[in-house]
Amino acid sequence: MQKVAKLVIDGKELMLPVVEGSEGEKAIDIRSLRQETGYITFDPGFGNTGTCRSAITYMDGEKGILRYRGIPIEQLAENSTFVETAFLLITGQLPTREELTRTSVYLNDFSPLHENMKAFYQNYPPKAHPMGILSAMVNAMRSFYPELIDLEEEMNKTYLRLISKIRTMAAMAYRISLGERVVYPRPDLCYCANFLNMMFDNVVVPYHVDDDLVRALNVFWILHADHEQNCSTTAVRVVGSGKVNIYSTISAGISALWGPLHGGANQAVVNMLEDIHKKGLTVKDCIAKAKDKKDPFRLMGFGHRVYKTYDPRAKIMKKMGDIILSKIKRKDPLLDIAQRLEEAALKDSYFKEKNLYPNVDFYSGIVLRAMGIPTNMFTVMFAIGRLPGWIAQWKEDVSDPEMKISRPRQIYTGQQERDYIPIDDRE
Repeated sequence: MQKVAKLVIDGKELMLPVVEGSEGEKAIDIRSLRQETGYITFDPGFGNTGTCRSAITYMDGEKGILRYRGIPIEQLAENSTFVETAFLLITGQLPTREELTRTSVYLNDFSPLHENMKAFYQNYPPKAHPMGILSAMVNAMRSFYPELIDLEEEMNKTYLRLISKIRTMAAMAYRISLGERVVYPRPDLCYCANFLNMMFDNVVVPYHVDDDLVRALNVFWILHADHEQNCSTTAVRVVGSGKVNIYSTISAGISALWGPLHGGANQAVVNMLEDIHKKGLTVKDCIAKAKDKKDPFRLMGFGHRVYKTYDPRAKIMKKMGDIILSKIKRKDPLLDIAQRLEEAALKDSYFKEKNLYPNVDFYSGIVLRAMGIPTNMFTVMFAIGRLPGWIAQWKEDVSDPEMKISRPRQIYTGQQERDYIPIDDRE
């Protein structure tokens, strides 16, 4: 028997269907609410509003659970590669060996950029942010590559083209910003190794591909590949609901991710560490300031809006961080501060009681810095990892028979009707 929720408004009873997900989560279907009563719901930030049905990612913030297509994130991080995880998110299944080989071949084939696109990079201002460049360049791909054909094979090629070229565009933007020659992908390297080589290879000192760094990058991108209906994913779905082409839709996701409250969080961690170092604050000072509600200081990278226990991705990223930091020969005061902050916070009862554990942004900021990734590229790294999730969400949304163009309502708080006053009569 269908469960219903009874709502009484102005003496009128309305029976609203209850919808239940595969993991037991429940929602009240309010699609008939406005038509039946004239009322709408008011939910700033949509924290209590479900906008879609999705079979891609499941997360439970109270229990610290994250799964892609049913597979725990811990298993994927331990056993999978980023390319394999991308295939899983987009198609719904892990690839066979043959499918994975074919996917890797396509990723290599699609990696070069159209020659005319390269000219764009030369004309960006030297201090242009890499995220702005990346968003614009992804949008520009629509003009350089074939019209999308509504055939599964052709669409899959489009997805792979995006995943391949975003890596090339990101590395190219970094190299050009330094005034260095562009390094092209090598067919003998895997996806992650190729990116590191394109970023750091040098004619004087050839880049040595370190397996641990490659593994760390795989894990970083796997952990960021999707995260349910967050800000940028919602942007992708909202823009895509207007039947916008996938390039422009992904460009919107990149722009949404750029914000410091979303994809910029790991960059904010490093900025905080730089500020602590510059001001000469001790770890004890930082902990005390973080506890003081009157102090504007915030300990970035601790706690999470969704996870009320330990962020499951943080445990995995911490493990990779320990491996990478053990290999770093150079002394970095920021990494030293980060390690001491983590140790102090994990022992402090205040942080334990409020579940303010280090989150994935805290550890990923440390790992990216240790790998040599410049701070202004952190959000770009996030965008590369999140791309398969955006594609999967866009694909699911446009094929959903219940999908409608996004059109939220509002509560109007402006002036009521008034007459226009001619300019000479205005005081």
